[in-house]
Amino acid sequence: MIAAFFGALGSSFLYGYNLSVVNAPAQYIKAFYNKTWLERYGQPIGAETVTLLWSITVSIFAIGGLVGALSVSFIIKVLGRKGTLLVNNSFAVIAALLLSLGEMAKSFEMLIVGRFIIGVDSGIALSALPMYLGEISPRHIRGSIGQFNSILICLGVFIGQVLGLPQLLGQESRWRYLFTFLAFPALLQLCVLPFLPESPRYLLMEQRDEAGAERAFQRFLGKKDVSEELEEVHAEARARDNLHTVSVVHLLRSPAVRWQLITVIITMACYQLCGLNAIWYYTNGILREAGFAEQILPYITLSTGTIEILSAIVSGLVIERIGRKPLLIFGFSAMAFFFGLLTIFLNFQDRVLWMPYLSYICILAVIASFCSGPGGIPFILTGELFEQSYRPAAFMIAGTVNWLSNFAVGLLFPFIQEMLQTFAFLVFMVVCTFGSIYLFFVLPETKGRTFLDISQSFAKINKIPVSSPGQEMELVLSEKWEKAQDVVKMESSF
Repeated sequence: MIAAFFGALGSSFLYGYNLSVVNAPAQYIKAFYNKTWLERYGQPIGAETVTLLWSITVSIFAIGGLVGALSVSFIIKVLGRKGTLLVNNSFAVIAALLLSLGEMAKSFEMLIVGRFIIGVDSGIALSALPMYLGEISPRHIRGSIGQFNSILICLGVFIGQVLGLPQLLGQESRWRYLFTFLAFPALLQLCVLPFLPESPRYLLMEQRDEAGAERAFQRFLGKKDVSEELEEVHAEARARDNLHTVSVVHLLRSPAVRWQLITVIITMACYQLCGLNAIWYYTNGILREAGFAEQILPYITLSTGTIEILSAIVSGLVIERIGRKPLLIFGFSAMAFFFGLLTIFLNFQDRVLWMPYLSYICILAVIASFCSGPGGIPFILTGELFEQSYRPAAFMIAGTVNWLSNFAVGLLFPFIQEMLQTFAFLVFMVVCTFGSIYLFFVLPETKGRTFLDISQSFAKINKIPVSSPGQEMELVLSEKWEKAQDVVKMESSF
């Protein structure tokens, strides 16, 4: 629990915080761009140039995330899971300095570079953290521990909304401190995480450090006898064809994990393309239509952050009882249903006075549906569907799909919204429906199962033979017999 909380605090919390923190100071940052441009070139900046610079400032976060996701498998191979999380904090601290001091240095370039670097931090964190949490958790609470990632993302979004209120840091004289705050969770993680163990699976299967793995299991599980856990990892190692971490190319070509990879790619794409990011575009407009005063809109919007946190916590509490598959299917199906209702309500809200209130209820329902399953489980699944050697490459591909889809939504949604107007949400309804249907027919339940069991559950659809425990033991004994014969031959030869 401690490793999950502090690991997520310096990782997924910062990702969630950066999703919402730029909204409140947007007008002040644009004014800073204009002032800097005027001082440099002696003339005010054009409206198109301001829009371009602001768009780059917002969207370069996703480009940085993509770079981080592409580099994570190489960093993890060298530094391990915990080491990667620790080193990643340096990106957060550097970004905090650049974003905080940009106004003082009269350099809007520092803000853009800072947003890129914090994007790199988030791209690495969203791959390394779920991998670490999945490998340190016992089977019976692996899903609940994994949901710390989702809960801290939601908490980060909420804290970004709160600190951005006009009474706090959402003022022209204080907006830079919104970015200074980035350094505190990173520094707190740097103070705590070094005293926690590395992933025992990483130590045993990749570093061949059995004594270190045993000590790590003992500390995480709070017991001395961890022979059962060590044997589970050994069984997974014996069943693997390749004892070394595989490359992305090898993963893409391997028929043994083809449908696991397809499932993760579709789930990650639906995670970003399901339309939650587009919801924020409509929230304030619907509240204005309902007659709420402009000055109280930020406080009402906080209700969306509250719903996110509560839904993520409830999902973490019930995931080991209900399972991953039902929560994912329910989440995507409920989102599709409420997107349909929202489309109807948006088309009638000009004719009926109380219709905007129903639209806002639908928005809250969509957010709750997302956080109940799709908001966190895709990251858990990526760690569960692949065995140890494939996992870094799988997270690299999943992260790439995640950030490319994020960038595509930000780029394409304004055009979709302009073309379809209030019918834009029907596109997301189709995506959510497709996701739920695919998961219903393809995804096995992973609750309480070993990584080896989960991998073998895909054997039929991947059209590869399933090895039974007896066959595995026979294989191990035959390998030992062959080694013994080699020793006898070597001694005779000598």
